[in-house]
Amino acid sequence: MIAGIFTGAAIHEYAAADVIKGYADNITLFTDIFLRLIKMVIAPLVFSTLTVGIMKLGETSTIGRVGGKAMVWFVSSSVLSILVGLFIVTLEQPGAGMNLEVPAEAVQTGLAVSGMTLKAFISHTIPTSIAGAMSDNEILQIVVFSMFFGIAGASLGEKFNAPLVSALDVVSHIMLKVTGYVMYVAPLAIFAAISSVIATQGLGILLNYASFIGGYYVAIVLTCIVLISVGYMVLKRDVFRLLAMLKDPVLVAFTTSSSEAAYPKTLDQLTRFGCSRNIASFVLPIGYSFNLVGSMVYCSFASMFIAQAYNVHLSFSEIAVLMLTLMLASKGIAGVPRSALVVLAATIPSFNIPVAGILLLMGIDHFLDMGRSAINVLGNGVATAMLSKNEGMLEDTGTVPAEEVQA
Repeated sequence: MIAGIFTGAAIHEYAAADVIKGYADNITLFTDIFLRLIKMVIAPLVFSTLTVGIMKLGETSTIGRVGGKAMVWFVSSSVLSILVGLFIVTLEQPGAGMNLEVPAEAVQTGLAVSGMTLKAFISHTIPTSIAGAMSDNEILQIVVFSMFFGIAGASLGEKFNAPLVSALDVVSHIMLKVTGYVMYVAPLAIFAAISSVIATQGLGILLNYASFIGGYYVAIVLTCIVLISVGYMVLKRDVFRLLAMLKDPVLVAFTTSSSEAAYPKTLDQLTRFGCSRNIASFVLPIGYSFNLVGSMVYCSFASMFIAQAYNVHLSFSEIAVLMLTLMLASKGIAGVPRSALVVLAATIPSFNIPVAGILLLMGIDHFLDMGRSAINVLGNGVATAMLSKNEGMLEDTGTVPAEEVQA
């Protein structure tokens, strides 16, 4: 990452415009390859681990109880993260004094927001074909099919589903092994992603937006502290061991600005930590669709920043409705490119906040996405560990090697 920053800055400073464009277009090949390889793994990994996890949980009452607890926590953490973002942006006022004028004509952001309705979202969660859902890497649709498949398999009893459980368990371990090979490409992908953005934008863009970026990352860090504090209440001192083990997947998510890239490693580390593989396989995929704490911090922070920049004054009740709308609109769109921006573009016009304000953020979205991707991974990891502990399915593995844990 550091090498990427220095390389990108040097190219931006000394190279000609056509050289910069050529470099940025070509170097991202490594990032594209890495993310494609990761996406290649995710669909079979989510299906195999989630199905096995549900089948091994057994009774539907257990599945419903664990799923219910997970959803309660995901909603609670979303509310907490929204409040943190709202508190920091109100305190710092990064958009105050910009005094921008609302454009006379509609501005095109280039973001596809036409499908952002409750009806479209609910219908989109149900796959018309599991093959299509897997080919498009629609995590939420894969989760829905896997839950139906797993619950139906669990209802047949161990006598009938044991061979399938064993086969899918082998598939999940193979996919994790493939992930290990893919991770060798990660350093190149991280270098390429960072150097490309810096070469194109230059370090100056970070200085121009220093107030916004600084406040945003204060909100991200504060949200991390809140999540860790809640985790400490349940996990006690084990929460620090969990943080040490999640360091690598969080760093991968941060540097690639993709929480998907960290999914396989997160699942592996949670198993090493001692989480029940059944609970982790069940909760983590759901968390990737519904527990977007980083996106919540971003949406609350960015929407109020744009309102401040255009001198749009919202009442307390309007702010409350805006935050609730953002929270509901964000659920289940983890696979949408620039999902947080899409949510903003679809939501803020209803509150007389100019959608043109999103253009202020597009240039630095990569740097913002790094933070929200990292905290999404951390939030899902902490949630999974807490639910394992709450269900009495957290083993004290200490520093036991992964092979022994799996055995």
